[in-house]
Amino acid sequence: MATSQYFAPTHVYFGRGAEEEVGEVLKKDGAKKVFLHFGGGSVVRSGLLSRVEKSLSSCGLSYVECGGVQPNPRLSLVRKGLDLYRKEGCDFILAVGGGSAIDSAKAIAYGAAYNGDVWDFYSGNAKPSSIAPLAVVLTLSATGSEMSDSSVITNDEVTPNDKVGCNSDLGRPRFAFMNPALTCSVSAFQTGSGSADIMMHTLERFFHSGECFEFTDENAVTLLKSVWKNTLKALKNPDDYDARAAIMWAGSVSHNGFTAAGNSTGGDWSCHKMEHEVSALYDVAHGAGLTAIWGSWARHVAHVDYGRFAYLGKSLFGIKCSSEVEACEKTIEAFEDVFKSFGMPIGLHGLGLNLSDSDIDKLAAKTSWNGQRTLGDFMVLEHEDMKAIFAEANRK
Repeated sequence: MATSQYFAPTHVYFGRGAEEEVGEVLKKDGAKKVFLHFGGGSVVRSGLLSRVEKSLSSCGLSYVECGGVQPNPRLSLVRKGLDLYRKEGCDFILAVGGGSAIDSAKAIAYGAAYNGDVWDFYSGNAKPSSIAPLAVVLTLSATGSEMSDSSVITNDEVTPNDKVGCNSDLGRPRFAFMNPALTCSVSAFQTGSGSADIMMHTLERFFHSGECFEFTDENAVTLLKSVWKNTLKALKNPDDYDARAAIMWAGSVSHNGFTAAGNSTGGDWSCHKMEHEVSALYDVAHGAGLTAIWGSWARHVAHVDYGRFAYLGKSLFGIKCSSEVEACEKTIEAFEDVFKSFGMPIGLHGLGLNLSDSDIDKLAAKTSWNGQRTLGDFMVLEHEDMKAIFAEANRK
């Protein structure tokens, strides 16, 4: 076991009716005027937003609404939200929605405690030193932002768009209100996409260089198996509360650091960073973008440690072969079958993309910052590696 750190300070309220506790909890924490941040659509139609507002009002808390968050949340809305937060004298931010609403709320919370440009934290020009109080009511099991240190924002003020993450323990929400029943109305596509993202958060951490920790490896296998099994249940019966609960909790655990504890690094993350560039340019669903890339990445890097793939294949799928090379390929194929069973693509064509050689060149150049950065930990990717992976993903 390697020396490591694990920090998960979010106070979770989990189960049916969890969102009804929002007002009381925020009031006890000192909130007076709450900035409500959300997308729109489903949280309004379902009555969830009204229930949250009623919970706040019944505890004597005032609130200001700021809707309009889109998938791949935009910097332009972050700036508008930040202006409104300051103008209205708010003192607490509450995101109601999935990862996009939460990530956008995190950016506003960073900006509310900063005198400079909030994009500084995403461009790498500054690191957060404080943050406005933040809580979330989760409606989609996917990104794990409700407990993670991560926020990803798309800068729509530049061409082409930049999609960049900011990681800081300050960004871990104080409170997460998690009612699995709120996810029962999520579409089949978004359910599959979200579950794929959850699995990828664990896979990114599983493939790393250096020492491994058996306890963490076995927990990773258990989490992957649970998400696989329960996603199929939820797709068959969208109102299966227990399946939705298992997926929701896995989403939080998969991205709060637990599935990397005891390993010598935090994981690889190449697929995530490559997908960020795909979704920045083509505005695709994040989970679907990840599955479109993963198989091509896996085959490109597998030679580094065929045994790592074989271990996962044996533990998760029961794959037994005479050689680790064969077991590795069967493991990759098995994951692609899982993703397909979720309704997810295993290549860029499945995203509706058919990129030209010039498109591939531009995508690889953007991802590698014109050859100025490398990606990965399991295998360090150079510009040509990224280009080869994108090209392979573009063949299917």
